[in-house]
Amino acid sequence: MDLESIKKLREETGAGVMDAKSALEASNGDISKAKELLRTKGLEKASKKSDREIKAGRIFSYIHGGGKVGAIVKLGCETDYVAKNEKFEKLGNEIAMQVAAMNPSDIEELLSQDYIRDSSKTIKVLLSDMISKTGENISVSELSRLAI
Repeated sequence: MDLESIKKLREETGAGVMDAKSALEASNGDISKAKELLRTKGLEKASKKSDREIKAGRIFSYIHGGGKVGAIVKLGCETDYVAKNEKFEKLGNEIAMQVAAMNPSDIEELLSQDYIRDSSKTIKVLLSDMISKTGENISVSELSRLAI
């Protein structure tokens, strides 16, 4: 595999060098197939970590519509190190915005919703991607939406 393909796949997925190289080799250089392989591998990693205890996390909020709609989300992880990570913060903000926009009735409904910025992914896939990147269990434990 050429370095440009590996670099492109890493930039698009956040995968490690060896994972990107392996996925490209398995897909005969097809980047879209390699992405799917990495996504499947990420889901497998996420399911293996789902039993691990969540001891840290953060609360995220989002206010929209001139203060007429707001959402609060409690996003948990295993360590403070991940909770303070810029990517974790972005994920929390995105999920809070999703709750404000889509008004899920519970966490299960939220996880099954298409992500508002990319309908090819669900919120569960977003979480799984972050789990595979951080190596920690991450979950939404509470959500709330308010509207006037």
